[in-house]
Parts: sequence; structure tokens; C-alpha cells
Amino acid sequence: MKIGELAKRSGMAASRIRFYESNGLISAVKRKANGYREYGAEAIYILDMITCGQQAGFSLEELRQLLPKGESGWKHGELLEALKRKVSDIEALEGRLAETKQHLLRAIAQIEHKPSDIDCEDNARQILENIQIKAV
Repeated sequence: MKIGELAKRSGMAASRIRFYESNGLISAVKRKANGYREYGAEAIYILDMITCGQQAGFSLEELRQLLPKGESGWKHGELLEALKRKVSDIEALEGRLAETKQHLLRAIAQIEHKPSDIDCEDNARQILENIQIKAV
């Protein structure tokens, strides 16, 4: 299929598909005598994998290493290890985000329940001091 059809079927701009091709992410591209690119049906699948991979946090370089190279197929061991590492990275990020969320919720509660006998500036100073003490 030509790039226009691939763009339509994948929902991607043709320029983005050409970008992925120039960066070695789509390797099954043939050129016709007239210079038009000809993509196989697997290109849609590869583009979907690139999109999903980026949404999962994989860089284009990581994806380049993991995607199959033409007929050579998948590198199952490398793929499995990369997926496990990404899950571990996501779990670590979830932990950091949960901790940050708790800090923010405590700060919100302290702001919302500011004692009436202190002004906002003093309350803010106390909140920041509490955050610094807990960070140490």
C-alpha cells in the first residue's frame, strides 16, 4: 500500500510515517520504479506497536532495538527483558507519584485548615518547614 493509504488506515500523518522510516523503525519499505513507497500490511501493525510502546514510555531508540528486523523476526529474550524493565520502571514511578500525591494532599489540608490566629504567610512557612523536615 502507498503511504497515503497507510496514513489513512493507521491514523498517522504521512510525515510521521516517513520519520519512523528514516529512523529505522519501519524497515519493510520497498520503492516502486516511480519512487513511491510501498508498505506491506505488517506496517500497520508496526505503527500500532510504536504508538503503544511510546505510550508505555519506551523511547524510539528502545523501540528500534525491540522491533523485528524484516524476516529475522522478534528477539524474544530481549523483548521480554525490556518489557519487564519497563514494568519495573512504571512501578517505581507509581511509588514516587503516590509519595508526591501524599505530600500535596497534606499541604492542601494544612492550607485549608489554617489556624485563624496565623496569617497565610506564616502558615505557608510552617508548611514548607514541615515538608523539608519530612524530606530529610
